[in-house]
Amino acid sequence: MLKRLKMAIDGMRQSAPPKAGATPSTEPARLACAALLARAAQLDGRLEQVEDDAMLRVMVERFAIDKTEARAILDEAADDLEESVDIYRYTKVLRDAFDEAERITLVEMLWEVAYADGVLHEFEAQLMRRLAGLMFVDDRDSGLARKRALDKLGLASEAGIH
Repeated sequence: MLKRLKMAIDGMRQSAPPKAGATPSTEPARLACAALLARAAQLDGRLEQVEDDAMLRVMVERFAIDKTEARAILDEAADDLEESVDIYRYTKVLRDAFDEAERITLVEMLWEVAYADGVLHEFEAQLMRRLAGLMFVDDRDSGLARKRALDKLGLASEAGIH
């Protein structure tokens, strides 16, 4: 927290350079995806095991990688997030790398992580609206992605979605 405040005061950088020691072989789209997943998971003020498990699962499924590689990417993304003051640079990478269907899939992944603990915090909802807009995913597609995520998690009836 203090690191972020210091960075903001020291220059309000719009994007941070890669963290020293970061693995340069990590594909930028994978790192950006992991960073947004981590942001969604941590936004309610705590990272619960179920959220961490959800991030790992969706990374493995989406990128067809093993858990060890997914964990390494998520750890690198978490470190990168500590050095960053914005999410725009991640969404820019993903807009450029992913087509519309892939961006909608990413929004669904984000919804899965946001709902992993069974509760959507108001900050998570706000982030999801912002991310969908930044990735050019319209409200309808984001809503359908949310419904699919709730169905996968078995929460559709609790959220009043049919």
